[in-house]
Amino acid sequence: MAQPATGPAKGPCTAPPTAAGKAVHPVDEKLPPSRLVPAALQHIAAMYAGVVTPPLIIGQAVGLDAAGMTRLIAASLLIAGLATLLQTLGAGRFAGNRLPFVNAASSAGIAPMLAIAETSAPGHQLPAIYGAVLVAGVFCLAVGPFFGRLLRFFPPLVTGVVITLIGVTLMPVPVGWAQGGDATADDFGAMKYLALAAFTLVVILLIQRFGRGFVRQTALLAGMFLGTLAAIPFGLADFSALGSAPVAALPTPFAFGAPEFQPAAILSLCIVMLVLMTESSAGMLALGEICERRTDGATITRGLRTDGIATLLGPVFGGFPTSAFAQNVGVVSLTRVRSRYVVAAAGGALMVLGVFPMLGAVVSLVPMPVLGGAGIVLFGSIAVSGIRTLAEAGLDDSSNIILVAVALGAGIIPLAAPSFYAGFPSWAQTVLGSGISAGALVAVLLNLFFHHLGTHSRNAVALKSS
Repeated sequence: MAQPATGPAKGPCTAPPTAAGKAVHPVDEKLPPSRLVPAALQHIAAMYAGVVTPPLIIGQAVGLDAAGMTRLIAASLLIAGLATLLQTLGAGRFAGNRLPFVNAASSAGIAPMLAIAETSAPGHQLPAIYGAVLVAGVFCLAVGPFFGRLLRFFPPLVTGVVITLIGVTLMPVPVGWAQGGDATADDFGAMKYLALAAFTLVVILLIQRFGRGFVRQTALLAGMFLGTLAAIPFGLADFSALGSAPVAALPTPFAFGAPEFQPAAILSLCIVMLVLMTESSAGMLALGEICERRTDGATITRGLRTDGIATLLGPVFGGFPTSAFAQNVGVVSLTRVRSRYVVAAAGGALMVLGVFPMLGAVVSLVPMPVLGGAGIVLFGSIAVSGIRTLAEAGLDDSSNIILVAVALGAGIIPLAAPSFYAGFPSWAQTVLGSGISAGALVAVLLNLFFHHLGTHSRNAVALKSS
């Protein structure tokens, strides 16, 4: 429901009057279709590649066929749409922060889920992943109301390490795609694959350099589209599976099997869920500043409750851990269009995309080298976000430097030496075998050691909330 502004608006934030003559806050403004539709398309363009990335990577890792990939992508789109609608429109005082906030499957969960898949028997990989995601959703719902008190244990120093590790540890995935995707194939790493990946990357860079406005926002999608077109003459694009994909269908509950609950897998994703909750809280605080609407504890609790509901509902249909999409916070900041109904319209569009598997099939059939070229940009930008966060985290303090150095080292061990933990128990391999989980765990423990245990005042800069 629209709420009147609590004070006089200033400058560009001047709210338009309603029919009753009362001012409406920009967040609650209902734009005409001529403004709403283009603004919603910008949000979809900014997030679409990120939404389909987790199902693409996980589906490839567990060996799903084209039909399975299509179902997985459709489920991610549907859950993203539902979560975004609930977040922007709200459900009374129970859920929804009522900000222009986009929720969808986060890339932060990819590496831990890959580790779960590697330690699970064939046929049990997705059930083990979904069992852990279910518990992570319950964990989020339980911890959400008290999370404000835990934020001090997740300062920018910790979240910066984790976000950087997300980008770094996922980089081998697009590199493998750029080489053809199938490491067992005779032509893996052939020049034709590398050339196609390079072409896609160059297209993205050119659009980013010379494009403006909406065109620049669609650089990743445009690069994948043009890269796919370039692959057709060389026989590197196969569209035969489009004929078997249904035009419209609702995701089937537990289509990939009943959830299985493995303690180590659950612990790993609960650690990741804490990081995602920190990201969501930071995103809500940032949006509150951008939109000039105060983000209080109740708003954050409702927002995190939405994350928990979406994460809990995701495994039923084939979704993954859900969190805020930082790139859409950037869209709001750049465009200055702060209406939550714009983002709600984008959420509705994602739901529509989710019930048309044909559209998911189109994405799943993008050639692996094309995805590789785009993935280098996508995951590299995640690492840059983490570096930017670390730059604001007080690295002039020697304790903070040691904390970041050791945490990054722990997170890179599984990447540099995949067999390093081979002699550990299976539960430890699942937790420590994911660079993100290992790095997050070490960063939190060292933050406690340096800045909390036995001290109340030192290194205040490191304890500031993100």
